[in-house]
Amino acid sequence: MTSFSASTLEKKLNDLSNTQQSVQTLSLWLIHHRKHAKLVVQTWNKEVHRAKPAKKLTLLYLANDVLQNSKKKGSEFNAEFKAALPSVFKHCSQETYKDATVKGMGRLLKIWSERGVFELSYIEKLRKLTNYEPPIEASPPPSKIARLDSASDEPAEPPDAEELIKALQELEQSASQDAVVREKIANLPAEVQDVSLLEKIEDKETGDRLTRIVDKACVLLAEYNGRLSAEMEDRVTLSKMLSSFLALQKDKLAETEKRLEEFRAKLDKVTMVRKELKSHLDNLPDLSKLPDVDGGLPPLPSAGDLFASSSGQKS
Repeated sequence: MTSFSASTLEKKLNDLSNTQQSVQTLSLWLIHHRKHAKLVVQTWNKEVHRAKPAKKLTLLYLANDVLQNSKKKGSEFNAEFKAALPSVFKHCSQETYKDATVKGMGRLLKIWSERGVFELSYIEKLRKLTNYEPPIEASPPPSKIARLDSASDEPAEPPDAEELIKALQELEQSASQDAVVREKIANLPAEVQDVSLLEKIEDKETGDRLTRIVDKACVLLAEYNGRLSAEMEDRVTLSKMLSSFLALQKDKLAETEKRLEEFRAKLDKVTMVRKELKSHLDNLPDLSKLPDVDGGLPPLPSAGDLFASSSGQKS
């Protein structure tokens, strides 16, 4: 796992994307370096304030994942995030002007209330900063306890083609495609997987060496399992995106077919007008064949001409 540094942390926060895999992978890394919780939350806070509106909610989802999954390991993150969240919630409510972001924060508050991440009085304080309604229930029924999914819980609105292509491309880099990590796991020594082999340890030095190997194996496997879980959820999300996209395309197909029929009818009408116009024009006299009247009509024959013509016929 990558070693911790302020610059690495900033880069990882900057590279964070709105996918479950991205959120969970970074969350695992942060929890692994929980002794730096204070610096992590300070840097996270700065990133939220300078991030674009679309990314603010993703950073809040990251905080949620860290809060929920670090509880068993210690309270470092809970204390640091508790100090930072009021200013973050106030900032997001004022700066984003997006209903989706405010609703997302409302969902976070509901989950934190149901799972006891923070005390209810503190959650109510955050809720007032967002002006989110309805108020949080003090004792929600167990059946209503929901899990936050930063990717798949979002409204299943039809994605655009670019978004869909990006989701497909991201899955090409998913955990199941990571041959390097799978090879590392396959090459782990048998001692880390077979308890019976521990009996062969005869000195502390060997035991310490194996402890280090086991610790690294645990981190490697935990991270890979997290990535695999994230990939599964990403594929569920992608499946929903595809279904939504296909439904949208079917609607557009039906709309296009209807429009095609409409314009075919218009084409038939215009074609008929053109045919009738041609027929009408064909029946009109050809003015080019009429005598040229610009120089006046030819003179009428005189009486002499008429008699001369008549005499000529008798002879």
